[in-house]
Amino acid sequence: MESFKMALRSIAGNKMRSFLTMLGIIIGVASVIMLVSIVTGYMNSMMESFSDMGVDQINVTVTNTASRTVDTDDFYEFLDENPETFAYLTPTATVNGRLKYGNDTMSGTSIGGYSEDYLTIKGYDMEAGRNLSYSDMAGEKRVAVMGYYTAWYMFGSAEEAIGEKIRINGNVFYVVGVVERQDEDSLDEGGTDDFVWIPYSTAGKIARTGFMSSYIITVRDVNDADAAVTKIEDYLYSVFKDDDLYSVYANSEMLDQMNEMIGQLSMMLGGIAGISLLVAGVGVMNIMLVSVTERTREIGIRKALGARRGVIMTQFVIEAAVTSTMGGILGIIMGSVMTVLIGTAIGITCTPTFGAVLLSFGVSVGIGLIFGYMPANRAAKLNPIDALRSE
Repeated sequence: MESFKMALRSIAGNKMRSFLTMLGIIIGVASVIMLVSIVTGYMNSMMESFSDMGVDQINVTVTNTASRTVDTDDFYEFLDENPETFAYLTPTATVNGRLKYGNDTMSGTSIGGYSEDYLTIKGYDMEAGRNLSYSDMAGEKRVAVMGYYTAWYMFGSAEEAIGEKIRINGNVFYVVGVVERQDEDSLDEGGTDDFVWIPYSTAGKIARTGFMSSYIITVRDVNDADAAVTKIEDYLYSVFKDDDLYSVYANSEMLDQMNEMIGQLSMMLGGIAGISLLVAGVGVMNIMLVSVTERTREIGIRKALGARRGVIMTQFVIEAAVTSTMGGILGIIMGSVMTVLIGTAIGITCTPTFGAVLLSFGVSVGIGLIFGYMPANRAAKLNPIDALRSE
């Protein structure tokens, strides 16, 4: 207890030296918290973005030949044979052209042909009217479902759009539904809410493509995506006998690649933060060695009065540990504030993680104990006679 009190008095009596000792710890701990928390926030932001893209989706493209083909009915039959793996399917057909209503023309609107399951695949809900239906596909009907912006821009509201006529490349379609708004921040041409969906069968007829060549399939469990890709590839190879005639790509692969990249980035940033803490530790040791040199006479007097080696060592170790701990606490406060400010500036949600705070605080205390040991040991080994002779 006496050693602890003396350590505190020494810290209070040398404020500038104590602050300089803490400064490296403060910067190192703050760096660890900021780097870990910002990388975590960025990772969570990317995960949300990929979730919106559909990490459960598998994109399939086939090139049908005169002798070997896979059509929509074949794919639906394949899904029916594997209900435990696959959930939904939609053929996809991009329609290149312009959307017109009266004298208004929209050139930035995304127009595509899909099945009735596309609404579920996207995770959207209807704002007004109805979704595309199986009968629309079977009858190649000229009906359309609009995005919220498209309906608002053309007709003033989702409700007003229902039953109206639009033209796609000169072909008349009737609006039967409007999807609820997705982007709460803005409504822009070419944005998330600017689209028109028509039955894939109708889109194929307009484009005169014959067989559909692109499909989106969803898996029931994202963890089974790799196995699902293998099943699809095996099926397609059994038909085409040539893997150059098809491609199968899971969105989860992109997420895995992103996680791997972020993991490597985290390791690199963690290494940089670790180096900064190591440098801070060396700074603590150097300043404590200077402190021992400055207090050589004091140490000699204490030893001459009977202070044991262990007491001297304990005082200097406690002094280093307390200084590092205080620096760690200040670093946690600084790192937490900076994390929130930087997160706000770059537009992502960043909050200091408990793991980062606990790790950085533990490291700061450990630095004090480890790097304070050498100066403490040197102080404890001083010969009292030599120490008393010191000026």
